[in-house]
Order: sequence, then C-alpha cells, then structure tokens
Amino acid sequence: MIAKGNNQRVKDKVSLVTGGSAGIGAATVKMLLEHGSSVYIGDINVEKGNQLADELKHLGFVQFLELDVGKESHWENAISQIMKTKKRLDILVNNAGVSNWETRKQVLETSLDAWELSMKVNSTGVFLGTRTVLPVMKNQKSGSIVNISSIFGIAGSKGGASYHASKGAVRSFTKASAIQYAEYGIRVNSIHPGFTDTLMTEELHGSTHERTDEGSRREEITPLRRIGKPEDIAYGILYLASDESSWVTGSELVIDGGVLAQ
Repeated sequence: MIAKGNNQRVKDKVSLVTGGSAGIGAATVKMLLEHGSSVYIGDINVEKGNQLADELKHLGFVQFLELDVGKESHWENAISQIMKTKKRLDILVNNAGVSNWETRKQVLETSLDAWELSMKVNSTGVFLGTRTVLPVMKNQKSGSIVNISSIFGIAGSKGGASYHASKGAVRSFTKASAIQYAEYGIRVNSIHPGFTDTLMTEELHGSTHERTDEGSRREEITPLRRIGKPEDIAYGILYLASDESSWVTGSELVIDGGVLAQ
C-alpha cells in the first residue's frame, strides 16, 4: 500500500525521459524528480536539455544526454552511460515525437519524407528505445516502459495520415511488448493524450489567452472545455511509472478531457 500523502512515488528509481527538454517531457522530468527518481533527459536539443537539467538540479539527480531516438547508436550510448553511473534503469518514458504541418496532411498530400519522419521519430524511436532497455530490465526482473501515443493512435481525423499511422503503431507495439516480457516483471503501457498545449502545438493552438481557430475548435469539442496541460499527461505517466500500477500492463490510458468518450 502507498501511504496517504506520500510524495515519493518513484523513490530511488532511475528514469529516462525522451523528448525531455520541453512540453510533456519536461513536465514529466520535473514530476519524476519531485517524487524521488533520478532522471536522465534525452533529447536532440542540447541547449534546452542542459538548461532544464540546470534549472531542476535542486530537486535531485538530473542529467542531460544527447539522444536522437531514431539512431540506434545514440540509444546504445545513452543506456551505456546510465548503466555506468547508476547501474540500473527502472523507468523509460518514450515521449519524443514529431508533429508539424507536413505530418498533419491527408493521405494524397502526404510526402514520403513526411511519412518517414513520422515513422522514424514516433514509432521507430519507441522500438529502438524499448529494444535497448529490455536486456537491462530483464536482468533486473523489473521495469516500467511508458510509451506516449495519442488519441490519434486510436481514432481517425480529417488530417495527419502519417501521424495517425505512427501513433497507431505505438499502440500495437506496446501491447505486443507487454505480453512478450511480462514474465520478466517488465510492464509496458501506452498513454494517449488528447489536445495538449506544448511547444509543438503552439502554432496550431495559439495560447490560452489567444486561441487560433483550430485551438478554439478543439476546446469546443473537448467535453471538459479546455485544452490539456503537460502536467495533465505527466500525472498519468507518474502513475504508470510507479509501483502503484504494478498490476497494469498492455493497457492504454487515454487522457483527453473526454474527446474519445463521445
């Protein structure tokens, strides 16, 4: 049982958060630190990653690692560094993702380059990360992998052909991994955020003070009548990363203000 009021929900665990320098990733890094985990920030943005690590170092052990999730050698180097320092890795949050105007187009307008970018970052990155940490977690006989998909990995929309495909792949891959490695005490779950304000969606949504037409439309179709904050998603990640979810694997946690319930 978790003690009431316990704010150390991942105490003494070691975490790696990809795409950790901004948005959902940065909120997750902060939350895991606040709840007792040592945290590695994996990102391609060296300046922002190091800046965030410096800002949060008062909360505990936090270190930036340059990590392009689509490159196998980057994953190998990152896990090697973590094992050299911490000797274990308990939590992997596969959060790095890409969504831009090119990846939001319909099928006929989607270029091969846009398709391959979506797949490389959003799904191949999850595969490479999972495959690289599995031997570590198998040896420990424990571990939690949290893969960030999307509500667009479950339902369709008027655009985003390559984005939908890449996030749908994450959903299925999560379930396959969960079944294949449950016997080793490794849990693998996916989170499916709805419309969320991040640096990646700022151009699409506008700000909380001045929404674009699309931002206003998304607020309107969300039953709870607001666009999500990175912290809304980070709380779900914290739950799946912690031992509170020790009997949860292969699941999909939708955090979307009610959009998919309609």
